Amino acid sequence: MTKTRSFLNRIAVVAGSVFATILAAATLFALRGVQARPPGKLEVRIMSLAKHSLLVGGRDLRNPLPVTSENTAEGQQDFSHYCFACHGLDGQNTGVPFAEAMSPPVPPLVSSEVQKYTDGQLYWVIKNGLWPTGMPSSRGILADHEIWSIVIYIRNLPRAGSLGEPAAYSGEGGSCVKH
Repeated sequence: MTKTRSFLNRIAVVAGSVFATILAAATLFALRGVQARPPGKLEVRIMSLAKHSLLVGGRDLRNPLPVTSENTAEGQQDFSHYCFACHGLDGQNTGVPFAEAMSPPVPPLVSSEVQKYTDGQLYWVIKNGLWPTGMPSSRGILADHEIWSIVIYIRNLPRAGSLGEPAAYSGEGGSCVKH
């Protein structure tokens, strides 16, 4: 009988402790919420090194498309259908309301961080996505020639803001591409 009572007392203490912990966590959450902080300089440096050296493949792939005004225009068109939601029409996040709020923030594609990638690495990132960022894979959505044309466009982006903001965010409705 005393063994049973002792066992039940232990269970009650454990259950009470678990309940108190959950209650304390819920109280802290209610008071402070979930706070995402921008990464520090060391974290940015480590992740950049990891992405460029370990996480991204395709370093030696070569773009089979020549850099022409036609291929750049095709790349802009393909970009405006698939990539605009996060990168804006100009690749510099123009008009994208959440670009800076993401963790990590969406980088402007003219940044040295992005432009340091080889064409093959850019192709690889677009095709496979990039963990641990929000960059999704386009596998099964974009054909290889579309990805390569987007790489050409990324290398030849227009001036920031020159294409306006995507209609999806401006409230204008209709097509995402300004005609």
